[in-house]
Amino acid sequence: MTMVEALGRVEQIQSTLIQLSAAPSARNSAGGASADAFAAQLSTALRTPGASNMAIPGAGPAPGTGSGVTGSDVATAAGKYLGVPYVFGGEDASGMDCSGLVQRVYADLGITVPRLVSGQMKIGTEVGSLAQAKPGDLIVTGGGAHILIYAGNNKVIHAPYPGRDVSLVEAYMTDADIDTIRRVIPDASAPAALRQGAGMGAGMDTGMDAFSAALAAFSAGGSR
Repeated sequence: MTMVEALGRVEQIQSTLIQLSAAPSARNSAGGASADAFAAQLSTALRTPGASNMAIPGAGPAPGTGSGVTGSDVATAAGKYLGVPYVFGGEDASGMDCSGLVQRVYADLGITVPRLVSGQMKIGTEVGSLAQAKPGDLIVTGGGAHILIYAGNNKVIHAPYPGRDVSLVEAYMTDADIDTIRRVIPDASAPAALRQGAGMGAGMDTGMDAFSAALAAFSAGGSR
């Protein structure tokens, strides 16, 4: 589920809750019992495996979503791995490839991203050009064959290829060379739900399904 789809479902749920709270059946004694049932259903739903990373707007940051992390934090975290040798399939300080570096850096900050470039190039939001890139953005080149972390000041950090180490270099590519630039860390001005949602992955799908099921149970109870 994409963030847009997830937020759409949240809006639908909130709208339904408002409608139910205004209905007479939701205010009578049966409605009180239904509300209690809904609370119990929701409590169970949020304990469902995979639902622990679900962020409900206004409920504060969800564990492991990297809340409070900035793009500059990403660039700083990537700098810790400068000098680590390129190792195909590697993903730790003993050696790493380009996508392994990206995954490791974001994991260090509590954000889960896919392991391969093919997945990493689809996360976050699209950035229009290199001139608009901010620290922490991911730059994909070579038809999805290589990924780099923008470090700011027209510099990038990446694990180039066998025989080289993770390095900080001038951004050598132009917009014509770039397949996509992805912003995983939303701007500080973005809605809280978007900031909390970065890196949720499949946990959001499970959590939202569980929440919807609890809502359905409440709706059915309140209509009796």
